[in-house]
Amino acid sequence: MNIDDYLTQFINGNGKSHGRQPGERYASFDYCFNYFQQFREDKTLPDMADEAHLELSCLHLSFYLASWGMFRGSSFLLEKSSKFFEPLIRTISSMDKSIWNVDADEYTDHNIVSLIQCANSIADKLGKINNPTDTLITKIMLGVFGNVPAFDNNFRKGFGCHSFGKKNLKLIKKFYDEHKAQIDAKVIYTFDFNGTETKRRYTKAKIIDMIGFIKGQKA
Repeated sequence: MNIDDYLTQFINGNGKSHGRQPGERYASFDYCFNYFQQFREDKTLPDMADEAHLELSCLHLSFYLASWGMFRGSSFLLEKSSKFFEPLIRTISSMDKSIWNVDADEYTDHNIVSLIQCANSIADKLGKINNPTDTLITKIMLGVFGNVPAFDNNFRKGFGCHSFGKKNLKLIKKFYDEHKAQIDAKVIYTFDFNGTETKRRYTKAKIIDMIGFIKGQKA
């Protein structure tokens, strides 16, 4: 697997994608991730759901999801407004702080249980009646916490994994261990809304997401 080539294609663009630029859709991840990570860094997680921030929190999450294809086709989200995400934002704001620190190099049995519990909590707040997909749930986890890749069609093709769970999280950890030097060497900083690089780095899970996405496109 040519990891550097896949990452270069993601960053520079291929086909319809213009790559990772401030005005292009890939940057929607950066803006969403920056927003939620700031609460973690400031140790003010409950504030994302207070009266002063709740609307903006819902807007950041909903636009990122829309930009990343979650409001198209037959998605139940087509019938929802950004306010729909209020219960989810409240839940995220009160989750155990440890879930914010998990990354692909730390997929221990304990942390995998925590990730699955996190996914289940997200699914519950999205409404089990809506049958939220692994794609939607993991895109939320990626955009907010950066702790798992997004299990969309391309990533699943690229990694040969078809559902979010213990088996495939261990598969991702194995991939990280086998390519640790290359993944750790790839330092990518998020853009702020002005297009300036921040001091906030992409997580290892995000790097793996990019690799899997491009590999799946070529499958």
